[in-house]
Amino acid sequence: MAELWQKSAIELATEIRARRASAVDVTKAFLARIDKLNSALNAYVTVHAEEALCAAGKADEAVRRGADVGPLHGVPLHVKDNLLVAGSRTTFGSKLMERNVSTVDCPAVERLRKAGMILLGRTNTPEYGWKGVTDNRVFGATRNPWNTKLTPGGSSGGASAAVAAEMGPIGVGTDGGGSLRIPASFAGVFGFKASFGRVPNAPGSNGAILRHIGAITRTVSDMAAALDVMAGPDARDLLSLPATGDRYLADLDKGIKGKRIAYSPDFGYAHVEPEVASLCAAAAKRFAEAGAIVENVDLGWTDPYDAWSVFFFGSAAASLEKKLATQGDLLDPGMRRVVEKGLALRGVDYANALAGRHDFWDQARKVYDRFDLLLSPTLAVPPFAINQDDADPLEADVREGRKLGPLQWVRFTYPFNLTGQPAASVPAGWTKSGLPVGLQIIGNRFADALVLRAARAFEQVQPWGDRRPPLG
Repeated sequence: MAELWQKSAIELATEIRARRASAVDVTKAFLARIDKLNSALNAYVTVHAEEALCAAGKADEAVRRGADVGPLHGVPLHVKDNLLVAGSRTTFGSKLMERNVSTVDCPAVERLRKAGMILLGRTNTPEYGWKGVTDNRVFGATRNPWNTKLTPGGSSGGASAAVAAEMGPIGVGTDGGGSLRIPASFAGVFGFKASFGRVPNAPGSNGAILRHIGAITRTVSDMAAALDVMAGPDARDLLSLPATGDRYLADLDKGIKGKRIAYSPDFGYAHVEPEVASLCAAAAKRFAEAGAIVENVDLGWTDPYDAWSVFFFGSAAASLEKKLATQGDLLDPGMRRVVEKGLALRGVDYANALAGRHDFWDQARKVYDRFDLLLSPTLAVPPFAINQDDADPLEADVREGRKLGPLQWVRFTYPFNLTGQPAASVPAGWTKSGLPVGLQIIGNRFADALVLRAARAFEQVQPWGDRRPPLG
């Protein structure tokens, strides 16, 4: 019989509603799991044990009264330390915000709590989510449950480590260049950023032009249940999307029979480690077992890094420019370099980046003239060592006689923050040394439900849920 902490969010919600388990017992089980493992992983940076147990007690009382409870009633939740949670220390992984306590919930957290979820605590992030690995000067580095000498990715690396180690079934995070998909790939779990604006961003921030709020889970069903709650417009976010009437969980098993799926191993510009390439190519073929028509494609795209980086660097500069002169020494040195790069940008650079964004979309949209979905590796590499500031394990590689540019290892993720398309990372398999590798599923604009259905179909033909990290 599975332990409570091994069960999915949907299983836990069902048992709590049926009074086969109490929210208090579920919360205690996860708190014990955190107490056992977090010192080795550093996934949680704040644990709200007393508050969680109090909320769980109220959740159980609501069930006993026969109240109309939410779909995730009594289920534990953890939230990345760069999102606002009322009454919770919210540091953004920065010395600048080390003592900050939020007074409001962001919309995603507000909605999940109204659905009955119990906040266990906050998970680690690099400072202001600036990089694809997870360490900072406040809390240190988060470690990968599959090998604690390695990074779980980032910037939602605390969330991915917590979900992979079963210290909480649903983790809310952010994705401005891959920050849900990167850690999902490195931790062997499921990460999904819905279409830009599907989950509202609020309070507004300078980085909102790229940032998607989403979740990391072990199962696709848990993700669909969370999105059912989080999705929908919010007056505080002028870019939030209208309601669609989509029922992500209810429609999850409609399948992908007859859908045309393209697989690109490199987008025409990326360089991928051979073992990663092999695992992803094999995983892509398996969508045919779910009734899809899979075709390898040679895209020949132009890398949109230059456009994406202008928005990324410029957003960081806009957020921190006023603090740089007096408090710049408190910043992570890598974060400070990003801000300084942003401050050097000109208006014409921003205008060119806008044009580059449209140019890239003009490439990407043509895929969906012939295909319903696009697959690719999530990342070019398997997990690598912790404490590599702004790491790029492929930076020195040479192909076709030229030195490759920066951030080669994440060249599959950030393009879809420019376009706002829905994109997910599912576990494609494990390397010979036992490290997880992710496969990315990219939908056309607003095709969130189809991406989730494809992920669910793949989960059924190549299940990953029973494979767990080698933890005590």
